[in-house]
This record gives sequence, structure tokens and C-alpha cells, in this order.
Amino acid sequence: MSDTALDAKYQRLVGILREMDRVVVAFSGGVDSTVLGRAAKDALGDRALLATADSETYPESELAEARRLAAAIGLPHVVIQTHELERPEYARNAPNRCFFCKDELFTRLEAVAREHGGMPIVYGAIMDDLGDHRPGMDAAKAKGVRAPLIEAEIWKREVREIGRALGLPNWDKPSFACLSSRFQYGDQITPEKLRQVDRAEAFLRELGFRQFRVRHHERLARIELPPDEMARLWEEGRHAAIVRRFRELGYGFVTLDLQGFRSGSANEALQWIAKK
Repeated sequence: MSDTALDAKYQRLVGILREMDRVVVAFSGGVDSTVLGRAAKDALGDRALLATADSETYPESELAEARRLAAAIGLPHVVIQTHELERPEYARNAPNRCFFCKDELFTRLEAVAREHGGMPIVYGAIMDDLGDHRPGMDAAKAKGVRAPLIEAEIWKREVREIGRALGLPNWDKPSFACLSSRFQYGDQITPEKLRQVDRAEAFLRELGFRQFRVRHHERLARIELPPDEMARLWEEGRHAAIVRRFRELGYGFVTLDLQGFRSGSANEALQWIAKK
């Protein structure tokens, strides 16, 4: 790497993983876990294993991309089935929903780790996550799952720069979160609703949008786009096509959020929940 400070952080990350001797990497295929997986490869070679969760809360396209990226990194890769929707605490979608999601994931990964001789588990939390509402991090702490990117004090901007320097194909991939994050707290999560949101977002992707969310409010879909992308909605009849497709999917109303895209916008409602 040409950036000395970034190179030092990456080498610190590699050193942390090398000291662990063997690891299972929770590998979603996002840029954070991809950089972590590549570092594990550099540190440990085939003593590292990538593990990707497959469930109704993630689009099929994400699993396919994770497979491609794992092959590019060159580490053994397993896909595990998680069943977070079968947990009532998760499906009812309280503000601590992510705790039960990560608890389900890490419980399944513990079984994988035992099958491979008791390997430690790591995941791709970054420094930026420390300043947000992240119940999943509590699940990681409870399970003893480590976050080497945080231990190396690496931020999102730096993850992307490291990924680009390493030649990773997804270094600029838009931030992604599980489909359950599209629902407002207290809105029961079901497989049908997840499929509805997944298909709506797939259509936006087909139209060429990269960074967005479709927030689900029962019969209303609220689209979040970066402000500089909003004008494209009215070009080439995209807005009309979106309305037609979303109504086919069961939405009665389609709206554009004028605040624009922001990751974790559902957490904005926590201030109102706290006042009740």
C-alpha cells in the first residue's frame, strides 16, 4: 500500500489474526468482512475458514456474491442456514432485534468452529459501529466473538481504501444490512414481507441505482436515495415504472424520503420510543 498509515493498520490487523492461530470468519460478502477475510488469508492461509449465513433475511444475490468473493480470496468457504425468524424475539422486531439475529448467527458458527477443532470466531464490526445502536455487538461479546477491525482501529473509509489497495472487487460496494432493517420497530417480520422488500429493492437495482433502501410501512413503501440520485427518478420514466412494479408487489403508495439515504434510519424512531 502507498499510504503508510493504512499499511500500518492493515499489518496490525494481520498481526492480530496471526496471534489467534486459526479463525472462522463470519463472511457476509460486504467490504468489511471481505477485507477481514483477505487479512485472515494473509495471516493464516488455510487455517482460516469463511462462513456465510443463508436465510430469508438476506437476498439470494448476496449469497451468490459471497461465494464469488470467497473463491477470489482463496479460502475454504461454508454456507450455514440460520433461522432467526423462528425466534419470537427476533420476529416481533423490538429495538433489540439485532441481538437475536447475531446470537443465532454466532450459535450456528460455534457449531462450525467445533467441527474444525474449536476455532475462534471473528466478524467484521468496524470503528463506526461503536457510535450507533448495535445490539448485535452485545451478542458478539456474550459469545466471545472478536472484532479484529475494531481492535486494529479501522474505520469504514479506511476499510474501503484498504480494499481498493488490495484489489478487492467490492471495495466500493454500497453499505448493506439485512432486509429486516427495512421495517419499523414493532412491525412483525414475516417471510412474505421480506420477499416483498427484496423484490422491490431488486427492481431499483435493475434500474441502475446502487445505494438505496426501501423502507416498509405496510401498504406504503418509502424509498431512500442519496440526494444527488433523486433527479434520476424522473428520467426515462423510472418513477412511473417504479410505481407500477411496487403496486404489483402489493404497495398501495410509493414515496421518496426527502432526507435521502442514511444507514440505520429506523434507529431515528428510538428517541420517540424512549419518550413513551
